[in-house]
Amino acid sequence: MGRLLGDVIREQEGDIVFDVVETIRQTAVRFRRESDVGAAKELDQLLKKLTRDQTNSVVRAFSYFSHLANIAEDQHHNRRHRAHLLAGSPEQPGGVTYALKQLDQAGVSGAEVRKFLGDALISPVLTAHPTEVQRKSILDAEGEIARLLAQRDNPLTPKERDHCTALIRARIATLWQTRMLRYSKLTVVDEIDNALSYYRITFLRELPALYDDIESQIATQFPSRSRRGGSAGASTSADAAATDAASYLQMGSWIGGDRDGNPNVNAATMQQALIRQSTTIFDFYLEEVHALGAELSISTLMVDISEALSTLAKGSPDQSAHRADEPYRRALIGIYARLAATARKLGAVNILRHEVGAAPHYPNADVFIADLQILVDSLTANHGTALIKPRLAGLKRAVQIFGFHLATLDLRQSSDVHERVLSELFAHAQVESNYAGLSETEKVALLLAEIDQPRLLFSPYNNYSAETYSELTVLRAAREIRDRYGARAIRNYIISHTEAVSDLLEVILLQKEMGLLHPGAAGPAIMELMVVPLFETIPDLRVAADIMAQWMALPQVAQLIKQQGSLQEVMLGYSDSNKDGGFLTSTWELYKAETLLVKVFDRAGIKLRLFHGRGGTVGRGGGPSYQAILAQPAGTVQGQIRLTEQGETIASKFANPEIGRRNLETLVAATLEASLTPPVLEAKHTRALAEYEKVMADLSDRAYAAYRNLVYETPGFTDYFFASTPIAEIAALNIGSRPASRKSTQRIEDLRAIPWGFSWGQCRLLLPGWYGFGSAVGEWMEEDGADKAAMAKKMTILRAMFKQWPFFAALLSNMDMVLSKTDMAVASRYADLVPDKKLRKTIFQRMLGEHERTIGYLNAITGSKDRLAGNPLLARSIKNRFAYLDPLNHLQVELLKRHRANAKAGRALEERVQRGIHLTINGIAAGLRNSG
Repeated sequence: MGRLLGDVIREQEGDIVFDVVETIRQTAVRFRRESDVGAAKELDQLLKKLTRDQTNSVVRAFSYFSHLANIAEDQHHNRRHRAHLLAGSPEQPGGVTYALKQLDQAGVSGAEVRKFLGDALISPVLTAHPTEVQRKSILDAEGEIARLLAQRDNPLTPKERDHCTALIRARIATLWQTRMLRYSKLTVVDEIDNALSYYRITFLRELPALYDDIESQIATQFPSRSRRGGSAGASTSADAAATDAASYLQMGSWIGGDRDGNPNVNAATMQQALIRQSTTIFDFYLEEVHALGAELSISTLMVDISEALSTLAKGSPDQSAHRADEPYRRALIGIYARLAATARKLGAVNILRHEVGAAPHYPNADVFIADLQILVDSLTANHGTALIKPRLAGLKRAVQIFGFHLATLDLRQSSDVHERVLSELFAHAQVESNYAGLSETEKVALLLAEIDQPRLLFSPYNNYSAETYSELTVLRAAREIRDRYGARAIRNYIISHTEAVSDLLEVILLQKEMGLLHPGAAGPAIMELMVVPLFETIPDLRVAADIMAQWMALPQVAQLIKQQGSLQEVMLGYSDSNKDGGFLTSTWELYKAETLLVKVFDRAGIKLRLFHGRGGTVGRGGGPSYQAILAQPAGTVQGQIRLTEQGETIASKFANPEIGRRNLETLVAATLEASLTPPVLEAKHTRALAEYEKVMADLSDRAYAAYRNLVYETPGFTDYFFASTPIAEIAALNIGSRPASRKSTQRIEDLRAIPWGFSWGQCRLLLPGWYGFGSAVGEWMEEDGADKAAMAKKMTILRAMFKQWPFFAALLSNMDMVLSKTDMAVASRYADLVPDKKLRKTIFQRMLGEHERTIGYLNAITGSKDRLAGNPLLARSIKNRFAYLDPLNHLQVELLKRHRANAKAGRALEERVQRGIHLTINGIAAGLRNSG
């Protein structure tokens, strides 16, 4: 890939630019792989001598190399996976086959696994945040390159291989001539369309296929008769049917429904999201039904058909004599016509193939499934079973998963907005003139009374603020969307900054105002949207269990939760808690909150579903999903888990279909293991766990103090951050519809956690993923003085925690990965951007000292001096990338200097310099992969 990129650069830019790029590349590689100090100085001189035009060409070259390296690496992973399967090697952790074997050994039956999946919900939720820097045009071109690269692994003649290589070269040339950056701000609709591209690439085909694979693996691992001697089969036809009907793995989305801090999201974007989602899934259904019509050319002159299929065929608008003996085709033409009518009714405007004739629309997806089932039953009864699996089974499964809505759209808004809206409604209705000024007890009493009131607060004859109208219109749109697309289209309303029970009751009352809370047919009220609290900051996490206990104890709420199937979701935010208290404390407080929530929910007899608001970076809860799920406290998964996928991680996980499928499989495997296998540590080391948790609490307090002291208590730290990172330039880059800050200030408190972490990644410091650990361990170790015996005993405890406690092992593993990408030498170049020399030296030296302490203690605990010793593949990948990231980081620093010097002198800002900075941001993000 690198050679082809070099060929394109030589062809497009000429020998001079190619030679410059190649010299920089070779020098950077020499510096990284041979630790050549002279090469570092040579690289610095080479980069400083570049002209402005050469600078942007070099930036583009190294940025695109990062993109192509990602594609090559993905293909390498796919090769290794296939080779592993072909060799019949033992299954590795992370796959469903491995998980099922673990369950079998633990005494779990196939019937139990099927029942578990029948009740489970595992949901990756795609979100749009201001870190996804790729244009869709770039993603599409790279997807084609990935497809062609995979094709080269097939048996090809020399001529075919040369042709394939030429096509890859052409696609790389297309990339080179395509604008990498957006010139206009990304809109919410753009973000919706970007996310939908991953459905076309991966989810629409891979999800149904994964279901099929999992069912086959269950049948293989748990044969029809129990090996344990029971007379009842572990896998019955009834069990299989239940699993077939279950949709335990479903997609979710925030894009178009997440209003928190984004003024561009409203009722209109919600409706646009569902129209575009629905159009995407109907395009897929129509294409598949059309293809089925071509494939199922079965004639009644050869085989019989069922009565139901005969009736379905007779109802088709196709009355051609040429197909009089081909009932499956006639039936499918009728199904196609009904689908087309349904698609138009739900907002589709451009159906590629027009139907043969008119037909009534489908009232819901279940009726469509019933028609497909008629085809399945007729084929099964008449020697056509082999014809079901190639396409029909996958289509039926797709409809079960995606319905007519494709993905569940969540609503999210901040609690303070709800308070303002209700304050206005109460005042206009002359119920309460100062709602915001009431105590919590008074608010709860008023809200409960109003929820039981038959009359509404809202009146069409009053004039309300634009904010109130907008919020009420959102809820009205939610009701209409559920009516049009089905109940799964919108199911959850997430409340940011939940700090009290009244924050939750407010949303119940707002639902009542817009017809989403209404009397049930049998009496008890039905609430259509589950009210989901989001606990984000450290203080919020500490009171989460108390708030939920009070919430579930309210009789009116208990009735509503019962109507939800005695299930309640709670969302935990990783990003703000990290920015608030640092990596170690955030991770620990999340663990504690989850543990306490399990106890509270167990006492209430209500099932807990946790929604993990994870980002791409470790500082925002990122890291391998498999280890993260297995590291959850006992009782927190139980077959119910949702988690966000954000930023560059969406592309890295799902831009390649094969890798996307494995990532989805990993979620299922981890959920099975975490839910159905007994917790190892809790079962064997109950006393040790109590001791480990006590140590963690101590370490957390010390890490919190160290982190807060640096970030929030050190004079000038905010100035240092804004000067030593490209945060200001990131805010100006057209990479998201959401503003980088909640308010127009330079306070760290007002900065969103996402660009906060993204900025530290750009300067290669990645501070949110490790700072405070070294100080915490050091202080704890030396608490009793420098007594060697006491320190050795404490180190023994930490090593035991690492070996025996999945939570602590995952924490150190994630930190190890962050430290492998951290480069203090590169970070020092960014520190030079700070104009105040004393401030620069003071803060950077503190960071450097903490980095050294953290590395030292991590090495001592894990017993390894090498980063990622347990994951050599990732270690090699990161090491190989550094040589190509170094020039981008060095050039970013030089460009930032020029840009800021121009701004300080009042000179006109150079477009090429700004474009160069934004290109480096893109390239570094692509190289780090999980920076979002």
